[in-house]
Amino acid sequence: MNNLVLSVIAGVGAFLAIGLLSFFDATMSNVALLMAPFGATAVLVFGVPESPLAQPKNVILGHLITAFVGVFFSQYLEVSPLTLSLATGIAVSAMLVTKTTHPPAGANPLLIMLSGQTWSFLFTPVLVGAILIVLVGKGMQMVLKQYQKTAN
Repeated sequence: MNNLVLSVIAGVGAFLAIGLLSFFDATMSNVALLMAPFGATAVLVFGVPESPLAQPKNVILGHLITAFVGVFFSQYLEVSPLTLSLATGIAVSAMLVTKTTHPPAGANPLLIMLSGQTWSFLFTPVLVGAILIVLVGKGMQMVLKQYQKTAN
């Protein structure tokens, strides 16, 4: 399959995942399902799905671990240049130690601390959003494999 077709399929997958999150975010009251790092997650999940950085464990746990660090710092420490950088460093180290590295998740402590998020942010948008992106990604991979079987 040529690069153009794969690129279009990746774009459709990203459209579906972010579209679903956007739709539910807009139609459900008091629930946030979108955050900027999910755009970068979509690049990995749909653009390079075989990458170790795009695997479900990395996407879900990478986002969850770094968000936990961000919320912890946001709730218990004053936001400052030092705490922003310390939280980001701890989050990166935590992903590497747990073998859940997902580069877009590295932005989570900054996003969370600068916007003053609370513990509920771990569930929505972080956990629910990451799981939905992974599920759409797996669905797109299944469709692509089926298409490749029938094309041969």
